[in-house]
Amino acid sequence: MIVPRRVALRSLFTLAVTAFTGGALGRIATRTPSGATRDPHAFDEMYAGRRLLGFTGPDGGPVALVDGRPLHLMRCADGGYVTPIDHYESCPTPLEATRAAVDELGTSRLSRFAGAHGVHTDPTGGSPRGVHA
Repeated sequence: MIVPRRVALRSLFTLAVTAFTGGALGRIATRTPSGATRDPHAFDEMYAGRRLLGFTGPDGGPVALVDGRPLHLMRCADGGYVTPIDHYESCPTPLEATRAAVDELGTSRLSRFAGAHGVHTDPTGGSPRGVHA
């Protein structure tokens, strides 16, 4: 049986996201030993009927998930954060930016492409890079 390319790529992406978030969720759930620093971007809460999860990604930046789907967070010049859902309101923390996105979404589900907003592949074959300064 031949698997269509789109199905194969979607399956690989889902597997990669699951593997990445599974490891990060384990770090959040693990109790911090005394003297260790707590993840500054960690949050896990129910808000407006949505499960919000945040943690520090491998690049040191914040990662946010809404109902298990990644939400792209962009750092602003004022030190705050915006999302592709709400580009106009700079929020002081990743959690507040994620809540603002949920407020804007209402009952709509977050797009599966929201996590890749603003990320482009380097034409030389390098790793993805953000376009927002």
